[in-house]
Amino acid sequence: MITEKQIEQLVAENLEGTDRFLVALKVSSTNVIQVFIDADSAVTIDHCVALSRHIEGSLDRETEDFELKVMSSGADRPFSLLRQYKKNIGNKVDVLTTEDNKIRGVLLEADDKVIKIQQEKTVTRGKSKKTIIGEELTLPMSEVSQTKVVITF
Repeated sequence: MITEKQIEQLVAENLEGTDRFLVALKVSSTNVIQVFIDADSAVTIDHCVALSRHIEGSLDRETEDFELKVMSSGADRPFSLLRQYKKNIGNKVDVLTTEDNKIRGVLLEADDKVIKIQQEKTVTRGKSKKTIIGEELTLPMSEVSQTKVVITF
């Protein structure tokens, strides 16, 4: 059986010396391998392909069959590492607290204990929308259920 530790080592080999990092890794009992990566700059398709080829080239399909998926951590996935918070300082985020409160604002600071957010609210009057800057909030990490970056066009 292919182990997470085995895949984690292969990922580390491939990402060493880059600004890319492992966010999540799952290996099912049926050898479905899912690897989620992120970067301080950006993750491209080429990065995912290169990592996929490195992992696949290091495993023997004659010994064990497997399905491999290498993906960017993407905007639809919540942050799981402090490094993701730090790279998104200055960006708009949606935070869900452990009490199911939703907070939208600009991420100002992050460390392993708290995050600081400049809260924003959107007010709609007729056909126009206006963003109002609210208070600066400090949230303990223990009260943060999930955080996602807000994509704006």
